[in-house]
Amino acid sequence: MLLIALLLVLSSPKLLAEGQSICSNANILPMQSSTYMYNLKSLAEALFANVTTSNSYSAYDTAGTGSDMVYGAVLCRGDTAPGTDCAHQLKEVLEAAMNTSPNTSCNPQKDITLFDDVYLVQLRFSDQDFISDSSNSQECIVRANLNPPPMGQVSEQFDSLVSRLMMKLTEAAVKNTGRYETGQGWLTEESQTVYGLVQCIADMPPETCRACLKSTITKREQMFKSGQMGGAILSVRCSLWYQTEVQFFAGTPLLSLNMPARRAASKFWIWVTLGSFSVVVSTSWLLVHIWIKTERKRERARFELQLLSMAIQNVINLWRIEEGNSGFSLYDFSQIKEATGNFSSENKLGQGGFGPVYKGLLPGGLEVAVKRLAACSVQGLLEFKNEIQLIAKLQHKNLVKLLGCCIQGDQEKMLVYEYMQNKSLDIFIFDINKGVQLNWSMRLHIIDGVAQGLLYLHKHSRLCVVHRDLKASNILLDSDMTPKISDFGMARIFSSNMTESNTTRIVGTHGYISPEYAFDGVCSIKSDVFSFGVLILEIISGKRTTGFYPYDGKLYNLTSYAWKLWKAGEWRQLVCCRIGENREVIERCIHVALLCVQESAEDRPAMDLVVSMLNSENVSLPKPKQPAYFFVRVSETEASACNINVSITLAR
Repeated sequence: MLLIALLLVLSSPKLLAEGQSICSNANILPMQSSTYMYNLKSLAEALFANVTTSNSYSAYDTAGTGSDMVYGAVLCRGDTAPGTDCAHQLKEVLEAAMNTSPNTSCNPQKDITLFDDVYLVQLRFSDQDFISDSSNSQECIVRANLNPPPMGQVSEQFDSLVSRLMMKLTEAAVKNTGRYETGQGWLTEESQTVYGLVQCIADMPPETCRACLKSTITKREQMFKSGQMGGAILSVRCSLWYQTEVQFFAGTPLLSLNMPARRAASKFWIWVTLGSFSVVVSTSWLLVHIWIKTERKRERARFELQLLSMAIQNVINLWRIEEGNSGFSLYDFSQIKEATGNFSSENKLGQGGFGPVYKGLLPGGLEVAVKRLAACSVQGLLEFKNEIQLIAKLQHKNLVKLLGCCIQGDQEKMLVYEYMQNKSLDIFIFDINKGVQLNWSMRLHIIDGVAQGLLYLHKHSRLCVVHRDLKASNILLDSDMTPKISDFGMARIFSSNMTESNTTRIVGTHGYISPEYAFDGVCSIKSDVFSFGVLILEIISGKRTTGFYPYDGKLYNLTSYAWKLWKAGEWRQLVCCRIGENREVIERCIHVALLCVQESAEDRPAMDLVVSMLNSENVSLPKPKQPAYFFVRVSETEASACNINVSITLAR
């Protein structure tokens, strides 16, 4: 995982200017052999263990004596998971900082502060006693400049609302054993919601927490511009965040200030009252109202795009620092424009969910595929950021290679991949004419290659990755028909001690999503195993998972159809072309596929066992249970296989 946050060591409150050196944060390595660094590492391990055993969000302590004594404190934000998960995230951030190559022009630092806006954690280690210091002297001030702040009286009312909200959150937080509180306030003059969050170290005495937060609130009033629409002051001892319109924390705000009971209804009756004067006046006001609301939505969308663009730029900057020799390149817009013939229609390979894909030819003869992101796609930006963070870290012969990216201002964002001469697998297996080009040797080679790629993602890469959208159109084929898994925009990273996670956002494609993920939001490596089983059945049968197929006077979806044929010993009817001498290996593939699509995730084999079962006749295969989605339609006529290939992104 990339360390996306700026790693800051600040001796006084200030805003880190764009382009400023961050060398003072990356000089842990020059002190690796020192007693101070040994004490720091020992203290860090003790703090992480404390967080785990106490199932908390924070810990602080000291290690060593004399000039080598280290004071340390660690903190996860209150809307993250406490205990083991928190400790893992803290460890990931510290290890990422320690593994960052130092800038030799910088001097070693003993006062180290790390803030990470992906894991939402903070760490500080120092040779000075900041733990008993109630002044909160070491903090990072982060300002989120949105639209120009309101002027005059509205600006004063906004500042007053933020201060009152923060004070109310402070009083609630000191009464909360977790020293954490979230809330919201309503600014009537601008019809805006202001979200806020405050937090202290969990074991901090109430009065000390109150004093720390009040001091931080005063600094916000002094340091931030009047009417500043969003910002944060971060410190390991105590911190505050606030933001208009965008709820930046997880969960429901626990505290409300001036929130209208029926906001939409009150606006409606205002317009009804005005409309009673005359039809003309009512229509005019309605049009003005619609225009204002539309403009506000556009402003919010622009703001979200701006935030994502800033996050992407941070990712790119860190790639320059952390992965300078990784082969990941930053291309100029002029290079890509020339390579694609000014994005000509002749070079267009297809249309993805968030923009077109073009073929390009770089100087030197390297063929590439360029995914050009639609300018106003928030979801596309999220996937763009995810691919840069993730796939450039992964290297395997069965994963498509991300060569680099291109960013031109706020409008142009492109991903540059190696070009796959034979495009995607679905073009072959679902086409009668092209399907004959795939003999059984090729089909089995493709199945094994996809399995090897998934095994690498799940077990052998430095990150445990669940793809979440494995399907035939996301398997690309090079000139030798070697399969490569592509499109990691929806992929999810798992920590080493996690086997599954719950999510409220379901992504994937109809027919490939596992039942526990679709219905309960439980995502795990077994979700990819299910998709892989469906893919095997499609490769062997040449039939789409979304179609319905006749058997015994009824119609079944593909997994049910394969199951019925298998139970009846008639599995050869599933095979799309002549079996020849491949009977045993094809039967084995169907058997493995049915094991992968079983209803219960616990019954499905992991990918290491799947690879063994596919490649070794000595591995015994258990009997598969009835697959998930056992759909039956009573009909005497065959229904045509619907070409449904729609990616799903659902909020549950």
